[in-house]
Amino acid sequence: MTDPLAPLLGLPGVEDAVAAAREAVDQVHGHQANRRGWPATAAEASVRAARASAALDGGDAEIPAAGEVDEPHLAGALRIAETIGPLLPTWQRAPLQALAKLHVLAAADLVTDDDALGRPRASHAVSRRLDILAELVAGGTSVPGPVLTSIVHGELLALRPFDTANGVVARSAARLSMIATGLDPKGLIVPEVFYLRRADRYRAAAAAFAKGGDGLTEWLLFSCEAIEAGAREAISIAESALTG
Repeated sequence: MTDPLAPLLGLPGVEDAVAAAREAVDQVHGHQANRRGWPATAAEASVRAARASAALDGGDAEIPAAGEVDEPHLAGALRIAETIGPLLPTWQRAPLQALAKLHVLAAADLVTDDDALGRPRASHAVSRRLDILAELVAGGTSVPGPVLTSIVHGELLALRPFDTANGVVARSAARLSMIATGLDPKGLIVPEVFYLRRADRYRAAAAAFAKGGDGLTEWLLFSCEAIEAGAREAISIAESALTG
């Protein structure tokens, strides 16, 4: 069968951007601090990712020095951060179940009706596009990790399948994709910080993706740039681990 995402590698600049992103991630995994001490650096990366993702959705990224986090966006993003590892097999086998779980974790403090948790909007178009995305995630494509991650992220941002917390869910699904595809198997990369620092570009590129056409190329290139930036953030975490 023809790989439905294979043509994306032929878009202008995409193949080179993918290669650069993969090389940047490989350098992170080869860093001295990440050879044995990667659980600590991965934990720090996960927290930074959660804070940035929450801030992008309008939450407060500051973690209180004492006491529990009560800001709903940040609390949800941190719950997901703690669950990424255990959720990985479900994401690979049954992506729609994993998406539902991501929404339950992300939106638990944002909804007044618990029945809305984990349930996509009642729309045939939403259901169909989620089914197609799930097929891709579960083995329906063999494109490199940066491409599949970009498509998962962009499609969920465009589709907004839930009534709340779609941004955090989309970025968390992208994080799962980076791990599941083998692009970043230890979860060390932090592109979410780049998205926050370039929030206007992030939103513009996501909107371009949703419109299609040349916007697809724009989003793919932006996503690969974010992976490279996330690798630089990961290197800073690794360097701090060595000196701290």
